Amino acid sequence: MSKERILIVEDEEDILELVRYNLSREGYQVLCTTSGEEALKITKSESLNLIILDLMLPGIDGLEVAKILKNDSKTRDIPIIMLTAKGEEADIVTGLELGADDYITKPFSPRILIARIRAVLRRKKPIEPPDDTSVIQINELTIHPGRREVLIKGESVELTYTEFQVLYYLAKRPGWVFTRFQIVDAVRGDDYPVTDRSVDVQIVGLRKKLGSCGKYIETVRGVGYRFKETV
Repeated sequence: MSKERILIVEDEEDILELVRYNLSREGYQVLCTTSGEEALKITKSESLNLIILDLMLPGIDGLEVAKILKNDSKTRDIPIIMLTAKGEEADIVTGLELGADDYITKPFSPRILIARIRAVLRRKKPIEPPDDTSVIQINELTIHPGRREVLIKGESVELTYTEFQVLYYLAKRPGWVFTRFQIVDAVRGDDYPVTDRSVDVQIVGLRKKLGSCGKYIETVRGVGYRFKETV
């Protein structure tokens, strides 16, 4: 039985070959490219189970590639593992905000990379398309999970992939208090390596974009966050 199809996007030939060799040895079907432009073309013509995406690419960089993929309904559910020499917290947070499923810094162990790939593929479950009955209406705020659309008084609000996931998760159970790690587990899957800081960044961004409706997201000191129907 054939294994999953994985696209490697990496402009350093030695690293590309290292990753390709190790994935092929594990039985994965591997596609390779050295540019972001070519990666976007491949995602349109090939059925993929996962993308390993370098951050520093010539032309369209990895962050822009991830943004384009996560904003496209046909590719947004493909898991992305970012592979990069950058290890600063700001870069990690940016990758998470764009919807990356994991983040590995160079230099790296091929065995660890394979383990991360297995973990991402294992926790990635098929997403059932929501129907109209799952629309959430709280006062002037409307959340359409099927359309991945948020409206405030009828006006559309543009959110990142992760911001929408966090908002929908909280709003589905108004009044319930969730820890930062519960939020991450629900949005990303179990055992996702994340800091409290990255969750807080998502909440700050949400409140800012939601404007007056940002008051519905309440910080529960020492615990996490909850969504309130009234303020």
